[in-house]
Amino acid sequence: MSSETGSATHGQMPLKKPGSAIAHRLVLTIGPILIALILGGLILLALGVDPIKYYGYVIQRGLLSPTGIQQTLTRMAPLLFLAAGLIVAFRAGVWNLGADGQFLLAAVIAAASAPYLADFMPSWLAVIIAFVLSTAVAVIWSLVPALLRAYQGVNEIITTLMMTFLGVSLANVLVKLVFLDPSTTVPQTRTLPVADRLPRLFDTTISSGLIFGLIAIVAVHLMMTRTAFGLKLRIVGANTRAAIHSGLSVPHLTVAVFALSAGLCGMAGAIDILGVQGNVRADWNPAYGLTVIPMVFLARFNGFASIAFVLLLSVLSIGGESAARRLGVPTVFTLLLVAIVLIVLAIAEYIDHRHNQAAKA
Repeated sequence: MSSETGSATHGQMPLKKPGSAIAHRLVLTIGPILIALILGGLILLALGVDPIKYYGYVIQRGLLSPTGIQQTLTRMAPLLFLAAGLIVAFRAGVWNLGADGQFLLAAVIAAASAPYLADFMPSWLAVIIAFVLSTAVAVIWSLVPALLRAYQGVNEIITTLMMTFLGVSLANVLVKLVFLDPSTTVPQTRTLPVADRLPRLFDTTISSGLIFGLIAIVAVHLMMTRTAFGLKLRIVGANTRAAIHSGLSVPHLTVAVFALSAGLCGMAGAIDILGVQGNVRADWNPAYGLTVIPMVFLARFNGFASIAFVLLLSVLSIGGESAARRLGVPTVFTLLLVAIVLIVLAIAEYIDHRHNQAAKA
């Protein structure tokens, strides 16, 4: 009795039961998705489109049809690499918003080098070398914001966004001038033949890049949760001053985080080209990086949960493209849904934080 009174006197919150904590997290995770779908439905109604029919097409095309599910699983491959890269950065307290620039530059390097290398060496070796080159370019591209953050304290949100703008512009210049395929009328790089690309899984059109993406995100999850290196990164992300007092080299770890995150984002671009696209056209920018960010936040930076949310994003992407063609909806509507999810998620987190602060007061 006295312990309960003392606890109340000191304003301490009783511990949540495991079941209620899980339910609380599910509400904060699934709730924003449901609200976003409802708000998206209202927008569709305002456009004169039946939301039930639209979402029905999305599910049928993205998840239920044999062709659609294969396209969905193939689309997951680069998204998983991007999710892995963002998890490393965000859990270490680094805002790598330059994923799209790193992705696109790596994609261009893969598209330019793989067909050239395949001319005088086995295709499997050409693909491996192109993959490594692409990853290295993405890592190098991240060095400027990494060094500025590590040694000058410059906010990486600004520098990574600037590097994304520069990376996208440089990628277009490389495609149009340096790596242009003169045999085509459309500005693009040479095309890697289908036979030389990553193999398909079994008798399907699913790229084996999916397997590599799953391995990458599981490996990142285990690294961040089960290794001493991952613990160091999480300490730096949680409290930089505590990390310094613990004797950790924060600048070195910061550069390492940027390199790992950018490298994984570069692998996403390489996998997409070497497994599916085969080339890069001028002005191509799928902007996968920004669309994956809400999924990573919804997953609470958990690698296994991120797989499920990446699947959801792939279904929305593939199914949304089909639904847009059938119902005359703008193809950017999927991005609008993702943006609504991010906004609702931020509002939900803010309300939950205020509620917890009020409960502790």
